[in-house]
Amino acid sequence: MAVWALGINHTTAPLDLRGRFAFALDQIAPTLHSLRTDVGNRLGRQPEAAILSTCNRTEIYCAGAQNEIDTTVEWLAQSGQVNPALLRSHSYALHDASVARHAFRVASGLDSMVLGEAQILGQLKDAVRVAEEAGALGSTLNQLFQRSFAVAKEVRTSTEIGAHSISMSAAAVRLAAQLFEDLTRVKVLFVGAGEMIELAATHFAARSPKGIAIANRTLERGEKLAGRFGAETMRLADLPTRLHEFDIVVSSTASQLPIIGLGAVERALKARKHRPMFMVDLAVPRDIEPEVKELEDVYLYTVDDLAHVVQSGHANRQAAVAQAEAIIDAGVQSFVHWMDQRTAVPLIQQLQSQTDEWRAVELARARRMLAKGEDVDAVLEALSRGLTQKMLHGPMAELRTGDAEARQRATQAIEHFFLRKER
Repeated sequence: MAVWALGINHTTAPLDLRGRFAFALDQIAPTLHSLRTDVGNRLGRQPEAAILSTCNRTEIYCAGAQNEIDTTVEWLAQSGQVNPALLRSHSYALHDASVARHAFRVASGLDSMVLGEAQILGQLKDAVRVAEEAGALGSTLNQLFQRSFAVAKEVRTSTEIGAHSISMSAAAVRLAAQLFEDLTRVKVLFVGAGEMIELAATHFAARSPKGIAIANRTLERGEKLAGRFGAETMRLADLPTRLHEFDIVVSSTASQLPIIGLGAVERALKARKHRPMFMVDLAVPRDIEPEVKELEDVYLYTVDDLAHVVQSGHANRQAAVAQAEAIIDAGVQSFVHWMDQRTAVPLIQQLQSQTDEWRAVELARARRMLAKGEDVDAVLEALSRGLTQKMLHGPMAELRTGDAEARQRATQAIEHFFLRKER
C-alpha cells in the first residue's frame, strides 16, 4: 500500500494561485468523486482520498496500491485550469512516512501561518468527516488521520505550542488600532458568517466599537451571528449602497469571485469625503478586488499581508516546537511500523489458510482411523507426525535442492524460525 500527498500552502504559492484550488466544504464530496475516478482509471481501483482546503492551504491525501502522484498533479492542475508545470513549481509532493509527518505537523499547528493555532485541527476533522461520508476513506487514511488527531492532542496538552499565539483576527485588530486611535468610535462591517468571521467579530467586539453590522447571503445565518454581538444585519445586495458607513470592513465568504469591487469602494470613499477605510480580506479566493489596495485612503490587508504580524511570537515558542517535533517523530515511527505490518497481512493470511488446510486433512485422517477402532495413542502419534511432516516438507526440500547460495539462505532462515532458543 502506498500513501501520497500533494499540496500548496501560504509558503509555496501566492494567494491568487491558492484561490484557484480553494474548495468550499460542500464542494469536497463531488471533488473527491472526480479525483478518485480519474486516479482509479490508472490504478484499476479507486484510491482512498481526502481533501483539506483552507485559506492557507489545499492538500490532497491518497492511499492506493501504487503511488500516483503524477496523475494527482495532472488532475489538480486541470481542476484549477493551470499548467501542470506551474502547479508543480508551487506545490509539494510527499510519500509514505513524509505524509504522516506532514499530516501530524499540520494537525498540531506547526505548519500554520499562525504557529500553534488550533483552528486547523477542526478544519482537518471536517475534511476527514466529509471524506468518510463520501465513502472515500479506507483503513489506511483513517488510521493516518486518527493518529494525527491523537498526536495533535498530545502536543496541545504536553507543550506550550499555543501559548501567546497571535491569530489572524488578533493581528487585524492590532493593525486597525494603529490606524484608528480609538476603536470605540468606529463602525465595523463583517461580510460573511462563517468561522473566520465569527473569530474576527469576537476580537473586534471585545474593543467595543461604535457599531457592528453583518452582511451575509443568507439573512437567517447572519442574524444568528449578529445576535451574539448585538449587531445589525444586512443583505449582500445592500453592500454597495451602505459601504460608506463603515470604517472597518472584514470579509470572508466562499464566493469564487470578488464581491467588493474597485468601483464600489471608490464611491464609498467619495461619500466618506475620503476618510480612511481599513479593509481585511480573509477569503481565498479574494472577496475584495486587489486593485482596491492602490486607493490612497484604503488600507487593505489579505491573509498573506498579515503573515509578518502573526510571526512575532515564534521565537518565544521554539522550545515548545522542539518538544512537539519529538512527539511527532514518535507518532511517525508508530505509523510506519503499522504500515510495515500491513504489508505482511496477505502473507499471514496465506500461511494461516495453508496450515488450516493441513490441519483439516490430518484431522479427517485421524477421525477415519478412530472410526476403524485403531488405538487412540497411535492415532495421536500419526496426527502429530503428519502435521510435522507437512510443516517441514518445504524447508527440507530447500536444503536438499538448489545451489550452495540458496541452501545457505535456507539454512539461515530455518535456524531463525525453527531453532531459536528461548531466552
